[in-house]
Formats: sequence, structure tokens, C-alpha cells
Amino acid sequence: MTNASFMEINGREIALDKEGYLIELADWDEDVASNLAAQEQITLGPAHWEVINLLRIFYNRHQMSPANRALVNLVKRDLGADKGKSVYLMKLFRGSPAKTASKISGLPKPENCL
Repeated sequence: MTNASFMEINGREIALDKEGYLIELADWDEDVASNLAAQEQITLGPAHWEVINLLRIFYNRHQMSPANRALVNLVKRDLGADKGKSVYLMKLFRGSPAKTASKISGLPKPENCL
């Protein structure tokens, strides 16, 4: 595993790729999510978990993480127009919401995201 790093959570060693995404998606749980979020200087609250759970459902159905525009549309459709806005998601997940939210959700980096 070249360029891999590790974090220890509850006695488990979790492997991350060079960008901080989980190498094994099965390693994800809420404690892992909280630690990944802390690395991004994010404290998870109910609004974060809504998006995280939505992303995980989307991934399980489609086997891919949505890029930013698709994420905004997904959130708008499932959580309402007030939350389905780039500004709202950027406040929650900073930088590229699709990349950061996917990372915290234990999912692969969205395609078409640099």
C-alpha cells in the first residue's frame, strides 16, 4: 500500500489513501466518520449526519459518490430546497462539499472531482 497512512480508532488500525479516503470502505462506522471529520476541523452535528446518511444510501444504490452538482441536486430532492444549495453544503463540509462529505462518509472520492 504505497502512500497509505493509518489512524487508530478503538484499537483498530484504519488504512487511508494519500488523500485521506478509506482504503477499505467496510472500515467505516460513526467513530471513523467523527475522526475523519475532526481531521477536516469539522464537528459532526445532525445536519452533517443527514447528508452523510443520504450519501451512503446513494452509494449503496449506485456504487459511486456524486460530484458537487449531483450532490446539491440529491440533497435538494431528498432533504428540501433550503438544504439543497451549494452555500448550505459548503458551510457544513468546507472546500468541495462532495469530496469532504464523501471522505467523512467513508466513500470513494467522487469522479470528476480534482
